[in-house]
Amino acid sequence: MKFVSIVMGSKSDYEVMKECAETLKKFGVPYELIISSAHRSPERTHDYILEAEKKGAQVFIAAAGMAAHLAGALAAATTKPVLGVPMQSGPLGGEDALLSTVMMPSGMPVGTVAIGKAGAVNAAYLAIQIMALDDAELQAKLQEDRISKSKKVELDSSEIEVIL
Repeated sequence: MKFVSIVMGSKSDYEVMKECAETLKKFGVPYELIISSAHRSPERTHDYILEAEKKGAQVFIAAAGMAAHLAGALAAATTKPVLGVPMQSGPLGGEDALLSTVMMPSGMPVGTVAIGKAGAVNAAYLAIQIMALDDAELQAKLQEDRISKSKKVELDSSEIEVIL
């Protein structure tokens, strides 16, 4: 079975990353969600990646704050797409996590999204788009979602707009 794997560096990331899981669920995309740290449980992290690949993981989403090496650790162990979600934490408010996630060496890409909730949701959407490359039904769901968002903008505008 094809699925998306969500790996969080700590339990404190769950409040944000549950938005990622809910987005995947909305589109009917199966996912796994675990806590594993690149620094505190590196063997667990590595073993999980290999096992998840064997089970059918197509995309990995890694969420971590501060040093945020989790996405890089995943990218080092798989050739599947890895999407990094920097978490807002620590004295730098997530900017350190953003830089740690986005500044990968050449040839070890991590697709990096925004810090926090918007990033968690966008990571899910990117994973869905990747999964939809060979899934017409999922592609149709994405198209319906775009149309729905467009209609909502028009409705919101009609409630307040003033046009001369």
